[in-house]
Amino acid sequence: MRRTAVLLLSALILSGCGKPKLDGSSNEALQQSISKVVAGMSEEEKNQFKEDLQVVAMTNLDLRAVFTGQSSTDLAKQNMLTSLDGKTAAEVGVEAKRILVERANREHEQAVSEINALMEKQKNAQIAKNHLSKFAVPKSAFYMKKDKYYVKPYIDLSVVNGTDQVISRVYFIGTIATPGRPVPWFSERFNYEISGGLQPGESADWTLEMNMFSDWAKIQAPAGAFFSVEAYRIDGADKQPIYNAAGLTEKERNRLQELRTKFAAK
Repeated sequence: MRRTAVLLLSALILSGCGKPKLDGSSNEALQQSISKVVAGMSEEEKNQFKEDLQVVAMTNLDLRAVFTGQSSTDLAKQNMLTSLDGKTAAEVGVEAKRILVERANREHEQAVSEINALMEKQKNAQIAKNHLSKFAVPKSAFYMKKDKYYVKPYIDLSVVNGTDQVISRVYFIGTIATPGRPVPWFSERFNYEISGGLQPGESADWTLEMNMFSDWAKIQAPAGAFFSVEAYRIDGADKQPIYNAAGLTEKERNRLQELRTKFAAK
C-alpha cells in the first residue's frame, strides 16, 4: 500500500497536478488564471514566467498572418488562448524553451544560407574579374574643357575587346590617385552604351561628356595625380551581364562580417 501511495504521489508531481493552470477560455479568464499561477512566486520566477508567456503567446498569435489577411484578429487571439490553455508555469517554460531553440536553429540555417550566397557572389566576382582582364583600357584621360558657356568634365578612353563576346555596354570605375598615396582623391563608377556594339577583337576610341552637375565636375586633385579606368562589368548583345566583377557592396560586406561574427561559434 505504501509503495502504491508513493508511486501515485510521484505521478501527481510529475504531471503537475494540483498546480494552478492557465485558463484560455477567454481573455478575462486568462488574466485571472495568470494571477493565480504567479501567486507565491519570487520576483525572479515572475519575471521568467512573464518572458516565457510572451514567447509562447506571441509565437501563436501570428500577427504576420493577420497583416497579410490570411487570418482574422479574432482567430489569431483564439489560437493564442488555445496555446496557453491548461498549461502550468513549468509547462509554459518548457514550451518557451522549445520555441526559442527552434527559432535559434532556424536563424542559424538562414544565416548559413545568406553567408553562402554572399561568398558565392564574392567568388563569382573574382572569376569575372579574371575574364574582364581581356577587356583592355590601354589609354584613359580625364580633363575639364570649356565650351561656349560652361566648363565640362570629359573622359577619353581607348579600349580593346579581347573577349569572345559582343559587348553592348561597359561599366567602369574611374580613379584619380597620386602614386604612394593609398587613398585616392576620387573614385566613381560610370558606364557607356556602345552604339552598334563592340565585336570580339575590335578596338575603339571614345570621348565621354560627363554630367557637369555631377561629382566629376567637382574634382580637385594636385599636380602629379593620374587617372586610371578599369572595367568591372560588360553586357552582351541581349543587354544582360556577361561578366560582373562588382562584388559585394559595402552594406553586403558589413552584413557578411556581422553574420560571420555572430554565428562563428555555432
